Amino acid sequence: MFTGIITDSGEILALEQRGDLWARIGTRYEPAGIDIGASIACNGICLTVIARGTGTGADPLRNWFDVQISAESVARTNVGLDPDRGGWVTGKLLNLERALKVGDELGGHIVSGHVDGVAQIVAMQDEGSSTRFSFRAPEALAGFIAPKGSVALNGTSLTVNEVEGTTFGVNIIPHTKAVTTWGQAQVGESVNIEIDTLARYVARLREWGGA
Repeated sequence: MFTGIITDSGEILALEQRGDLWARIGTRYEPAGIDIGASIACNGICLTVIARGTGTGADPLRNWFDVQISAESVARTNVGLDPDRGGWVTGKLLNLERALKVGDELGGHIVSGHVDGVAQIVAMQDEGSSTRFSFRAPEALAGFIAPKGSVALNGTSLTVNEVEGTTFGVNIIPHTKAVTTWGQAQVGESVNIEIDTLARYVARLREWGGA
């Protein structure tokens, strides 16, 4: 379980197909504090750490952890897309978040790390120091997105400003752009989207005649 508050900007150091897709991710997290089997959200995808350590050779100070990414995750997220559409490639930066601990501050909203699909950035416009982003959501997910509700995009907890059909907008402040990958975002990129858990269960109750 996560909150959508990004705590590190990681970098894909290596990416290989080893049955499942394998990735090594550079991080500022201290390796000794990462348990094997721990969950880390990488651009909003909950992934399991299978190894961790500190670099050697040309980059001896770089910390890293390894993850495996299942075919289901690749198909449902932006991992397998072309790099110019937001796909994963060596050198790409990722939003990272460690799993929520009991007693941690819940600064964003409840995020599971189970990505529902991808949304596309269709417009960006500076408004003062902030940037207003417009996204196009998959039609199957658009009904779960509401004005002033929460959504996780590439793992970042954001508040929805407005919704029109399958298009919705959010404002991203300078601090968020500085400490996440949003400062490098471009129109046309696809981002991982996870709808709000509350919206998911309300819709399910309605489907079963509970409202």
